[in-house]
Amino acid sequence: MLIFFYSDAHDSKDGATELLNPDSYNPGKPNYHPIQDATWKKGENVPYMVLAKTLELIEETSSRLKMIEILANYFRSVFLLSPDDLLCSVYLCLNQLAPAYMGIELGVGEGIIIKAIAQATGRATDKVKSDVATKGDVGLVAEASKGTQRTLSIPVSLTVKSVFTKLTEVAVMTGNSSQIKKVDKIHGILVAAKQLESRFITRSLAGKLRIGLAEQSVLQALAFAATATPPNQSTPPTQLNCFAGLSSETIKAKVEASAVILKTAYCQCPSYDQIIPVLLREGVEALPLHCTLTPGVPLKPMLACPTRGVGEVLQKFESTKFTCEWKYDGERAQIHLLENGEIRIYSRNQENNTSKYPDIISRFQSWIEPSASVRSAILDTEAVAWDTDKKQILPFQILSTRKRKDAVEADIKVQVCVYAFDLLYLNGESLVTMPLIERRQRLWNSFHKVDGQFGFATSRDPQTVEEIEEFLDESLKGNCEGLMVKGLVKDATYEIAKRSKNWLKLKKDYLDGIGDTIDAVVIGGYLGRGKRTGLYGGFLLACYDEANEEYQSLCKIGTGFSDEDFQAHSDFLKNHKIPKPKPYFRFDPSLSPDDWFEPVQVWEIKCADLSISPVHRAATGIVDPVKGISLRFPRFIRIRPDKNPENATSSEQIADLYNSQEQVKNKKTDDDEEGFY
Repeated sequence: MLIFFYSDAHDSKDGATELLNPDSYNPGKPNYHPIQDATWKKGENVPYMVLAKTLELIEETSSRLKMIEILANYFRSVFLLSPDDLLCSVYLCLNQLAPAYMGIELGVGEGIIIKAIAQATGRATDKVKSDVATKGDVGLVAEASKGTQRTLSIPVSLTVKSVFTKLTEVAVMTGNSSQIKKVDKIHGILVAAKQLESRFITRSLAGKLRIGLAEQSVLQALAFAATATPPNQSTPPTQLNCFAGLSSETIKAKVEASAVILKTAYCQCPSYDQIIPVLLREGVEALPLHCTLTPGVPLKPMLACPTRGVGEVLQKFESTKFTCEWKYDGERAQIHLLENGEIRIYSRNQENNTSKYPDIISRFQSWIEPSASVRSAILDTEAVAWDTDKKQILPFQILSTRKRKDAVEADIKVQVCVYAFDLLYLNGESLVTMPLIERRQRLWNSFHKVDGQFGFATSRDPQTVEEIEEFLDESLKGNCEGLMVKGLVKDATYEIAKRSKNWLKLKKDYLDGIGDTIDAVVIGGYLGRGKRTGLYGGFLLACYDEANEEYQSLCKIGTGFSDEDFQAHSDFLKNHKIPKPKPYFRFDPSLSPDDWFEPVQVWEIKCADLSISPVHRAATGIVDPVKGISLRFPRFIRIRPDKNPENATSSEQIADLYNSQEQVKNKKTDDDEEGFY
């Protein structure tokens, strides 16, 4: 009976043959059937319109669970009908073309896209440019422009694979004539695209898909799909819906178990190029066997939680051994030594920074302990700017002046010193499940200090408040930000991609503030007055809620900026204006700014304290059932170019910071106190 699902068309209720129409695809329908409700045949490439319809439905909903359901249904059909298209489907949903460390990125200039739209639709370039300025969305302009176009012939339909291939070709174009070639290539894609397809193609080209789909939701959807409809089934498939007859609690447990396996594999091996083939061939359960820590594939780093003071540190680690390390004000550098002797360096966001640090590359072998026979390794380190004359650490701002790519060692003006604080992999063995005390010893045994080039994070294993405070003071005198406090034995594994309470940040800010600065996302701007006319004089900031994948308003800010800051921020953010707030922005209407922005930039903020707010939405429901949390007297510190918006301070962290305040512990807080700018 199931064989008919693979026929060339679906049967209508009256027995007539109904042609497959990608325009009618709806993965959001109730009781979705992965074959009957698909609008393409087994063995065919997935029509791009099918993916476009999927993305459209996701854009229209603000429910994370509904997003996951829609995308999972699409994946279920791809599993059974066109498994070879799964990899490019995942990348297009994430607006990626390859793993981050490969450096193949979309983000074509708006001017190039506007020219291509004009040429493909026969419209004047100035008209298209004007529409983009009005709508603030190049995708909607492309879609509307296609609606006015009349064609003499029907172009060949686009497929997911063909669009992915063409976008990759655009992304890798370089050279003097690359802009002309890009316009020609994009023109060709848009000529073949239908209206809805053009919306998402141009958004992909611009590097902003604008649908609110985070990577964690894509991973969850893959886990859901693989659990409900396992891939690599024989023909005809016998497991179309493994959830049939199960309770909602059982389904949830099964999906979560698969999601944990998939997300853990992705943390250790963040490459869909490696994960998707294993998933299709052997299923979720096989991922831990094949997708493990590998030199040359960067893993997402472990991150620390802030703490307010020494007393909190001792309370956390009162029954276990711990260590304190200087917290360096530099750039996270994950250094990989491959078996073939090649050395690669990655940022905290898995970007390949190898060409930024030719000096580290040339020196690395001299840091290895000769008797250790180190063949392969992954080190977690911090690279800091170094004053070779005074032999001291320089501020992060000095390090940020180094050339970001293709640096030539002889031309380098800002020298660096590398401080290693963890060893994650050594000679073919992953060390992440070992306690820190063992990883640290292996690090010390495998490498040695070279003055001004390489060293180990200055550490001490104190026991008292006085010893910790003394060491904190030493770190500040050494031009560091404070201390990192880590368990050595109990709960001391390396927790990949997690912000763990087993690592605590003890910064100098705790002496006069909330214990740590906050990383917030800019989502809105308020027009300035007086000397700031024509600029933004204030901004609306948000934290990121990981559970609901939404940005929640946190505070308004207008202090801490120089005149140059106001000008630079205004120039940058005006290029990221959107006509209305995203469906995944959470805010009170009374806070509505003059302009809304794409969530593209993270700012480091310092404040006096945090308070319960009747208007802000940060951490709503965590501390108070209906009210959120806001920052009182926030001050701008700096832009965080090393952080993506989804890496901003989370709502849970905001709640933790609020609860850690002494006045909250003593229940003396004024719940309705607000402090804007």
